[in-house]
Amino acid sequence: MNEAFPATSMPDRDWWSALWPKPEEILRALRIMPEMTVLDLCCGDGYFTAPLAKLVAGKVCALDLDEAMIETARAECLRQGVSAKEWICADARDVATSLPEKVDYVLMANTFHGVPDQPALVHVIRSVLKSTGLLGIVNWVNRPREETIVLGQPRGPRTDMRMAPEDVTTIVEAGGFRLLAAIELPPYHYGVVFAAS
Repeated sequence: MNEAFPATSMPDRDWWSALWPKPEEILRALRIMPEMTVLDLCCGDGYFTAPLAKLVAGKVCALDLDEAMIETARAECLRQGVSAKEWICADARDVATSLPEKVDYVLMANTFHGVPDQPALVHVIRSVLKSTGLLGIVNWVNRPREETIVLGQPRGPRTDMRMAPEDVTTIVEAGGFRLLAAIELPPYHYGVVFAAS
């Protein structure tokens, strides 16, 4: 896996807040429970990391390739009065060697579409989950970018990078998972939750 993830840019927090003013509701819809240990894979600026840390009482590890994003996520957690168990600056494809222990849940929000070798990453994710672990993927809907307007502008990845839930499911199930739930996350996202099988 030599390719780098294609840059899809990190948006400012204003429009994440416009999309999801209550991120903790998204996390609960994705079946994340307070007793779980969670890996926020490709955590970005921490929009989900801080609410995750609140939900699971700090039992969250956050990984991102970009040290600046890690620092922003850490600052957001501090701002919200929570902390993460572990901050890891590494490539998502190296998570098996970076994570201190197996987790109950891996969350991957808004990045799966940009992974060059998705089957290989799914295999790596499977290796860091406990036998009863879950994987949750949040993606932009498979609609033209011009149709996903946030705060007056088209947002999200290029149209050709977007994936239908069925396409994600085909790839993930081939990597040792089974689909538990497909969830609409209005206005422009969906979530798919898988169990390790």
